Amino acid sequence: MEVMEIVTMLVIGAVAGWLAGLVMKGGGFGLIGNIILGILGSVVGTFIGGFISGAVTLPFSGLLGTLIWAVIGAIVLLVVLGFLKKLFS
Repeated sequence: MEVMEIVTMLVIGAVAGWLAGLVMKGGGFGLIGNIILGILGSVVGTFIGGFISGAVTLPFSGLLGTLIWAVIGAIVLLVVLGFLKKLFS
């Protein structure tokens, strides 16, 4: 993996985590937390997108599609984390 690919992945992860925090009415987890959330979210989002794309044609691809699926995955993670936080509190 080249340096530019890593930087792009981190930027997409940070933006996806930040956007997910805004959508979920949260303040996010700070820069590092947002990067981690976004990267994990992109993994979850890629899985969800791959599952859905077998049934329908997805309109977005490339960098925009990656960002959209990363945000969707990060939102899913935030919902799960919020549920677990309430469950164990």
